[in-house]
Amino acid sequence: MYLYVKSIHIIFVVCWMAGLFYMVRLFIYHTEAQEKPEMERDVLSKQFQVMESKLMNIITTPAMLLTTAAGITMLCLNPYLMQEPWMNVKLCFVVGLIGYHFICQGKMQQMRRGVFTWTSTQLRLWNEVATLFLFAIVFLAVLKNAVDWIFGVLGLIVFTMILMSAVKIYKYYRMKK
Repeated sequence: MYLYVKSIHIIFVVCWMAGLFYMVRLFIYHTEAQEKPEMERDVLSKQFQVMESKLMNIITTPAMLLTTAAGITMLCLNPYLMQEPWMNVKLCFVVGLIGYHFICQGKMQQMRRGVFTWTSTQLRLWNEVATLFLFAIVFLAVLKNAVDWIFGVLGLIVFTMILMSAVKIYKYYRMKK
């Protein structure tokens, strides 16, 4: 039974992460559409609102709920996992990812009201936060021991610096065109 639940958990993690990654890309395009002429901006904004809403309500939020339900079920089936230090750290990152999800929902609602407080560059950086959560959670779940976890955190820091640099370089070349 445990392995079936674990399989469901992994499948819905993939769906949830795909939804979060695409959601923020839509936010970027939605924000950039605000620079278009009024008629084009209105058409694009309405389309992005529909896409964002459907993605969040039909794919991303249900995937988050099913991921969480499967994760809780695995912990109930194997309560020993709660005694493992790596699991407690992993659950902290999961709580952070759930917070990220709800912040994205809030951004979606703001944009629906015509409030665009973040630039497309800030949203590109925000998109990488989900990547960092994903890396941290997967490395903790796979490596499970403290020494490997320390190297994983150091790798995560280096990876973060590389991602941030890539976003800045991309912005530089985009602005050059």
